[in-house]
Amino acid sequence: MRFLIIVLLLFSISANAAVVWGKKGHRVTGYIAEKHLSRKAKKAINDLLDGHSLAFVSTFADEIKADRTYSEFYSWHYVNYPLGVNYLDAENIDEMNVVSAVNKCKQVLLDDKASRADKVFYLKMLVHFIGDLHQPLHVGRGEDKGGNDIQVQWFNDGSNIHRVWDTQMIESYGMSFYELGEELLRSTNKRQRKKIQEGTLYNWVDESHVLAEEIYNSVTIGEELKYRYSYTNNPRLFEQLQKGGLRLAKVLNDIFS
Repeated sequence: MRFLIIVLLLFSISANAAVVWGKKGHRVTGYIAEKHLSRKAKKAINDLLDGHSLAFVSTFADEIKADRTYSEFYSWHYVNYPLGVNYLDAENIDEMNVVSAVNKCKQVLLDDKASRADKVFYLKMLVHFIGDLHQPLHVGRGEDKGGNDIQVQWFNDGSNIHRVWDTQMIESYGMSFYELGEELLRSTNKRQRKKIQEGTLYNWVDESHVLAEEIYNSVTIGEELKYRYSYTNNPRLFEQLQKGGLRLAKVLNDIFS
C-alpha cells in the first residue's frame, strides 16, 4: 500500500510538471506586452481582468482544454498550410484557426454590444493566440501535425520537434518567465520595437510560416539535439517571444486606445 501511494505521488508530480510545460513562453509574451500598453489600454484591460496580469491569463486557452465544453476551440491554437505558400493564397485551410481566432477575439472586444463575460473570455483567448501565432510550429504542416510527428531526441530523452520549440528549449534555458521577459525588454530600442509592430496579422503568420520551414529543415527524424541546437536556435526563439509580446501590445492598444 505504501509503495502504491509513493508511485501515485510520483505520477502526480510528473503529470503536474508536464502541465506547466509550454506556459513559460506564453507568460513571457504576456509580460512583455503589458510593459508596452498605453495608459488607456492598461486601464481597460485591468478592469476586465480584475487586476490580473496578461502573464497570468496567458495560459487560459490551454487550461480550458481539460473541459469538453470548450472542445470547439481546439483548432484555434494553430493553422496548417503548405510550405512556400502565403496564408491568403492557401487553399483548404480550416475555417477556424489561429488567424481567424485572433480576428474573432478582436471582433468581440470591439463590439459595444458584447457582454462583459464575452469580452473577458475573448481577451484571455486573444492573449494566448497571439503567442501561439509566434510559435513557428503552430504555423506548420498538417501532415506532421506541426512537427508533433517528427520524433527527435532532446538531451537523450524522446521528444518531437514541436515540443522542443514549444517548451523544452525555453525550460532548458533555466530562467523564469519574469527574468527572461526582463532580458528581452532590454534588448530593443523604440525604433526597433516600432519596426517589429509593423505589418498585418497576415504578414505575421506568414513570417512564422517561413521560420517553420527553416525549423523543419534543421533536423532529421531521430536526431539527437543538444547544446549545439540550443546555441544555434535560442536567438530565434527569443526573437519570436519578443515579437509576440510587442505585437500583442500593438493589437491591444489598437483595440482599447
